[in-house]
Parts: sequence; C-alpha cells; structure tokens
Amino acid sequence: MRRFQGPTLVAALLGCCLSLPGWAQQSPEPAPQPAAVPARTSVGVARLDTVWIQPEREAPAHVIARNESKLSAEVSGTLLRWTADVGAQVARGQVLAQIDPRDAELAVQRAQAALDATQARLKLAQAQLQRSRDLVAQGFFSKEALGQRETEVTLVQTEVSANRAQLATAQRQLAKTTLRAPFAGSVKERLAQTGESVAPGSVLYVLSESGAAELQATLSPADVPGLRAGSELRFVTLGEAVPVKLLRVGSTLSAPARTQTARLAFAQTAAVSPPPAGTSGTLRWRESRPHLPPALMVRRNGGLGVFVHQGSGAQATARFVTVPGAQEGRASALPATLGGDTLVVVSGQAALQPGVAIEVKPVSGLSAN
Repeated sequence: MRRFQGPTLVAALLGCCLSLPGWAQQSPEPAPQPAAVPARTSVGVARLDTVWIQPEREAPAHVIARNESKLSAEVSGTLLRWTADVGAQVARGQVLAQIDPRDAELAVQRAQAALDATQARLKLAQAQLQRSRDLVAQGFFSKEALGQRETEVTLVQTEVSANRAQLATAQRQLAKTTLRAPFAGSVKERLAQTGESVAPGSVLYVLSESGAAELQATLSPADVPGLRAGSELRFVTLGEAVPVKLLRVGSTLSAPARTQTARLAFAQTAAVSPPPAGTSGTLRWRESRPHLPPALMVRRNGGLGVFVHQGSGAQATARFVTVPGAQEGRASALPATLGGDTLVVVSGQAALQPGVAIEVKPVSGLSAN
C-alpha cells in the first residue's frame, strides 16, 4: 500500500475535492466603479442690472464764434482813418474805417444833376402834351402830332427812372467808403493802415461776433450715438463746468483721423457765463444706455464678451456672449440679447471656457440670485 505524506497528501486531497461536482468555483468579477464626476469651476455671478454702469464720456472741444468775418473794402481809395484796434469791442453799425469819399461824392453830384435835368424835360414834355390835347379838342392839332407828344413824354419818363437808379448807385458807392461793423463783436485783427491805397477785396478787419459763440467737439463715430442720447452735457474748462446742448453732428468723417464734428450751444444760465471764443476744454456727458464694465469682459474666440450663467444646479454651465463693437479697457453698450435679470459671471471669468460646468460661490456686495 502506497502512503502519502506531507504536502503530497494535501495536494491529493485538494485535487479530489475539486474533481467533485459543485466544488468548482469561478474567479470573482471586479466591483463596478462609480462614474467620474466632471470638475466644476467656482464663479461669482450677479444680476446684470446690479453691475451695469452708465459711464461718463469726454471729447476735446473748443469755443468758436458763430461769425468770424473778414471785412474788406468795397471801393477803391485812400484810407483816411481807422477807429478800432485789436481787442476792442464794437457795436453793430459802428464805424471802423473811412475811405476818402470825394470821388464818390462827385459821382453823386453828377447823378443828381442828370436826374434834375431829365425831370425838367419831363415837366416841359407833359405841359406840351396837355396843350396839344386842348388843341386837338378845338380842331387845331392833328391826332398824329398828339401821338408824337405822348411818345416823347414816355421816353423822358424812362430817362428819369434811369437817372434815378444812377443816383441810387452813386449814393450806395458813397456809403461803401465807410466801413461799419455788421454785428457786435471784438476786433481780432486790424489790417487797415492810414494813408494806404485800398482796392475792392482788400481785408481791413477781422471781426469775431460776441454773444453767439458755439462749442465745437471732435468725436469718434462710436461716441456719436451716446452723445445724441446722453445727459448732463457740459463744457469743462479752467475748473468750471458750463452746461451745453447738442445742436447738430456732422455726417461726414474728417480724414485722416476719421472723426466727426459736433456743434453745441451754451445754455442760458445766470450762474455761469459762456466762455469767450478760442477757449479750449473738454466736452463731457453721461451715457443714458446701460454699459458693461470692462472688468467683466474677456476675450474668447477672437471677440470680447462676457460669461453668463446658464442652466441650474448640477446642469449649470458658462455661456459666452460676444459684445459687438467692444474695445479693450472701455465700457461697452449692453447687447440687446442680455436683459437686466441675466446672471453674469463677475468673478473667476478669466479661467472660464464656453460650456464649462460651474458652481456659484457667494460674491461680497453683489446679488447672486
């Protein structure tokens, strides 16, 4: 009889057990692993109407006179005198310069004499016409001769009208020898010199109108809509702010800066008087449209915009909204697709990507509901 000892016996017994029915065992299957939960980015959100702003804009501006005229001589002659120097205030109709009027006075005398002569001829022709009519009634004068007398009167009347017009022309030329201020203003330049011979077109004075100054501002085309709808328009210069109102904006762009020109009028207030022409300063106004602060905007997909909260709970994601016309570091007008109740990401947006899952964290001082 064969004997099994030690390990050999144990192995033989184990083999017998495994060969019996029901004793075979399968290898255990690994336990199922829980699905991986995607990482969520913590961000701060707030209602858009709690963070939007109405920024203040500004543009360079300067005061210009409504009229700045170059007053020229209209007749030839020698300048006898001038009456106002640079910086002087003049009234409308005030005499500024006097050109020698003697030639013009002689022309007036000649025209007057010619008019007097034709008026005397007219008086004689009319008397002869009346005498001819009386003779025709008595049968001592023919009707053909009467017609000649009537034609003669008509011709002399025409000469009287022509001479009267000639006299008016001569008187007008005489009046042009005196240069007068067309409006109240200040003398900006005086080019008139006593004793000089002047000709028609010779500039004698440059006169700047006072009391009707306007403000001219240079704007970027992007600022024009905001100025049209803006409020609190004012011109700031030398520490003073003068209220103004928009008159018109030029429709053309100036090259090469590609800017537009706006004209504004000074509001009539007793507190602050309009600054004089030539004053430079800054035009400022407040936008009436809501704007996104530049700190909220980031650049994604080649454009500037903001991230907004989309979905709820575990399904919340970040959606990127492009802001048309946005510029770096500048508040931009709110897109029409965003309302005041939109939840916008106000912190953590620098690391976000469109469609990323987010969770909301409290933001100090802002509403996040």
